[in-house]
Amino acid sequence: MLEDDYTWGIRKALRGHGLTPVDAARQAGISESEFLAFSEGKFSEETARRIAAVLHLKAEALVNHPGYQPKPLALPAIHRLDLPFGEERVNAWLVWTDETAILFDTGFEASSCAVALDAIAAPAHGQIFITHGHRDHVGGIPALVARGNVVHGDQIENARPMRPGDSIRCGPITVRACDLSGHADPALGYHIDGLARPVLVTGDALFAGSIGGCGSPAIYQKALRNLKQVLAPLPDSTVLLPGHGPATTLGEERVANPFL
Repeated sequence: MLEDDYTWGIRKALRGHGLTPVDAARQAGISESEFLAFSEGKFSEETARRIAAVLHLKAEALVNHPGYQPKPLALPAIHRLDLPFGEERVNAWLVWTDETAILFDTGFEASSCAVALDAIAAPAHGQIFITHGHRDHVGGIPALVARGNVVHGDQIENARPMRPGDSIRCGPITVRACDLSGHADPALGYHIDGLARPVLVTGDALFAGSIGGCGSPAIYQKALRNLKQVLAPLPDSTVLLPGHGPATTLGEERVANPFL
């Protein structure tokens, strides 16, 4: 199940462009009631195309968004930890090989990622990398630090500093940080090299079919610029591991994500 249906995407794009529903409806040439009905779940292809033009979203992706679901992840070394966060869910990602275990984000509660705690305690090269400091992604850090695990992140309490461009070797795996600030600032993405396919941990910068919410038009534009810069050189086969919702691939998102 996607983190955001199309209605959430519309809300995020409205905020990103500093538009009210009245503004967007007028620019799209539809009534406010039509816009509100669409934004509340009454889907119309014609309305989707009109709104996509106003919000600078990819029209075909928005039109097809209600039926979009990325293909299941097919990398056995990667394990999604779908963890509770109140009534919501949040991801931590465990990359496991014979030689190393690497955890990306920790979830909100240490007890909810007990499997990961045990996993990263076993191999000699176990490491933890944090995408950003929002509370649903960092709650397990104190328990990890208490166990002697090494945590890396940018301006993350109890973590060793890591900046865009830094890389760390973990057994056969190399983790390289990149700047995905926007939804959070600072925020790191992590390129993972050494698996069968290239992998990018996106945190909340990018979800399947959507992006993380941004608090102002300036932040929204920054988020899109950073995504464009990081994603542009990567092949379609790149696996994307978001902070919420299912894994996806860059090829799928280039077609199906209205924000790209």
